[in-house]
Amino acid sequence: MSDMTKTELVLRRDRAVVLCGLGVITALAWWWVLVGAGTGMSTIAMTTWAFPPPIRPAMVVSWNLDYAIVMFLMWWIMMIAMMTPSAAPMVLLYARVHRHAYKLGQRESAVAPTLSFAFGYLLAWGMFSVIATGLQWALEHVGLLHAMMMWSLNPFLTAAILIFAGVYQLTPLKHACLEHCRSPVAFLSTHFRSGAVGALRLGWIHGLYCLGCCWVLMGLLFAGGIMNLVWIAGLSIFVLVEKLAPAGQWVARFSGAGMIAFGCWIILKVIGTGT
Repeated sequence: MSDMTKTELVLRRDRAVVLCGLGVITALAWWWVLVGAGTGMSTIAMTTWAFPPPIRPAMVVSWNLDYAIVMFLMWWIMMIAMMTPSAAPMVLLYARVHRHAYKLGQRESAVAPTLSFAFGYLLAWGMFSVIATGLQWALEHVGLLHAMMMWSLNPFLTAAILIFAGVYQLTPLKHACLEHCRSPVAFLSTHFRSGAVGALRLGWIHGLYCLGCCWVLMGLLFAGGIMNLVWIAGLSIFVLVEKLAPAGQWVARFSGAGMIAFGCWIILKVIGTGT
């Protein structure tokens, strides 16, 4: 009876435990970003309100395995900081569904494998971070990305990123993935799996949908600055609004049109000034 009482107590408090855990993970990730994400550079120095960002002389940084790992961790931890808040409703709902199933005797564990679900979700963003790191290296290698400031040095690249992101915001794929992220109940009712392995797989699938929704938005960091706090915070808020606000689908559409218009304006400005 004592053991059952302890178990029920844990189950009743699991929402608070999950919220606390997600809050700690997010806070630690943001702290790591704010202190430079292991790059040895000042995040404040890499932050600017100007857009397009100031054009500065290109710098060459020699990439080795250690530096590549630092860049990967920079991306992944930054994605954790930016995306965990918007994933919280899905994680909390998963914990609630598992708790209810346990009470009905349909699950083998008293404690929902919520950590496995969250880790599966973050693994998907780890995959994105590998690709983003490779793209960062390539853009630096050809002189289109400042190696220290980590922002675009070419206005045509900046415009192209904006226009591509804007077009993607209007595509059916974007809105299908966004609708999934905005409808966690439908996702869990269709894909729910028991156990830690099932939770890991479920989190991975949800992460892939989230990637389909937001990967191009994260690509905007190449234009505004990978470690530019203005863009990191701004995109974090934007993702939250898209996923949680009642008019999130329309926010995506209007923002897409705005990105296309802004990208075209940059091109016309460059052509007009001849710079």
